[in-house]
Amino acid sequence: MNTNPKIWKREEARQFAAGIKASGKRIVFTNGCFDILHAGHVTYLQEAATLGDFLVVGVNSDDSVKRLDKSPARPLQNEFSRSTVLAALQFVGAVIVFDEDTPLELIQAVKPDVLVKGADYKIEDILGAKEVLAAGGEVKTLEFLPGYSTSNIEKKILEANQNI
Repeated sequence: MNTNPKIWKREEARQFAAGIKASGKRIVFTNGCFDILHAGHVTYLQEAATLGDFLVVGVNSDDSVKRLDKSPARPLQNEFSRSTVLAALQFVGAVIVFDEDTPLELIQAVKPDVLVKGADYKIEDILGAKEVLAAGGEVKTLEFLPGYSTSNIEKKILEANQNI
């Protein structure tokens, strides 16, 4: 059982987020698998956090990651491990695991003031952008730190194991 106050249960998200917004703070939301937390993730999340007062990170559940078809071995870490590591980052306000294929329901529950994705997305293609913009929020894209990805790390690990 998780008792980390920064890891919200799905049903708590709407209530917590409403309270944060009622206090006048701007909520920033982003999401991903965050399978192996690396410098690219950290710099992206750190920059996202500067766009508001409270960063909420949606994390794909284990089943959701498997459905993304990234690799048969993924996720490499379970959702408890991934969410616990993210919650340990000082600039992350909350982490919410979601089981759907997309974070749209979570975005609708949290109602962020700023929705953030990587620069590999066009704003018009970002899921939830239409809803956030219609509510008067912003949608931003952030550049990635070149050369960092979980898929590349996974590939290096597999190559190293073949050479043992």
